[in-house]
Amino acid sequence: MSILVVSALLALVTSQAASVQWNWPVPQRKYDGRPPSDPYCKAGFQAFCPSGYPNGTIPRMDDDDTLEVFVLKAPVFESKFGDLLGKIDLIHDAIGFKSLKTGLNYTTEWYELFELFNCTFPHILENQTTPIWCNQGAACFYAGINDIHWTQNGTLKKVAEITGKQFNMLADYIISDNNTGIYYETWRVRNSTDSSSIIQWFDPYDCTNYAIRAFQFLGELGVKYTSDYTSNYSMLTLYCDMPTYLANETQIYGPGGDKELAQTLDTFYSYFQAHQPVLHFVESLLHIYQYVVLEKEFFLYYNEAYWRLPMKAPYIKATYEYVPFYTPPSRREE
Repeated sequence: MSILVVSALLALVTSQAASVQWNWPVPQRKYDGRPPSDPYCKAGFQAFCPSGYPNGTIPRMDDDDTLEVFVLKAPVFESKFGDLLGKIDLIHDAIGFKSLKTGLNYTTEWYELFELFNCTFPHILENQTTPIWCNQGAACFYAGINDIHWTQNGTLKKVAEITGKQFNMLADYIISDNNTGIYYETWRVRNSTDSSSIIQWFDPYDCTNYAIRAFQFLGELGVKYTSDYTSNYSMLTLYCDMPTYLANETQIYGPGGDKELAQTLDTFYSYFQAHQPVLHFVESLLHIYQYVVLEKEFFLYYNEAYWRLPMKAPYIKATYEYVPFYTPPSRREE
């Protein structure tokens, strides 16, 4: 399909969606439960939560216990690549706890069921009529804190103390959050790098966002955090002008769906497939450059629907940014 046909198609979709007023950032959809994943979805070298408590459960603490709270940080895929991804500010976040009554340690983190790349782009298969998304994420809670893992190339820092009662309230929050917010979202999407004029189109939903939500929840319970630590987090941001809603998956790929738009999406995502031969990988990089930089176009899958992002410089950027442990409600509304 020619670029002119694609442009005309997208212009038509844009005009039809222009009258829709969106609240930015678009809220992450909440679900009533977690559906089964597609059988095709498999983790490569990092199985999800191999030593976690079963069925997403979290042990209860005595109300009068005191628990130390730790920030845990390490480069993404540190077990495979060491500090390599940390050098470009791609850091994984987790939270540690130590019960002073029992001396037992615990770790909680939120990450992809089927690894990061599978959560970011779908599988495009010749025998499938729709893309296969393996993009579920979930919380993992397990006994122990791996000191070597978190300190070798990262951070293990005590930042607060909480009561057993506060821990149990956090546990209830995590379980509820885990059963309703089920899809991983890699990208933060903004209009600009200028802090005075930023509009956030989409929030990420990842390990960073999980830690931020958990610390915010504890802050709302009255927990006080240390002042000798700066809470920075990795952000992977796409930059674009106002996104355009295209349609949900059924409207595009279902009976009577938009076959031309489906082909456009399939073609775009075909360049982001893992495990390509070297020559195909180089060709895909050139196509990605043409789409994102030259044609200034990216397609985002969010809340089981597709959006067109009119890309702009700097297109994509990895940053390590300060986010306070707790922001009072009055300041969050600013």
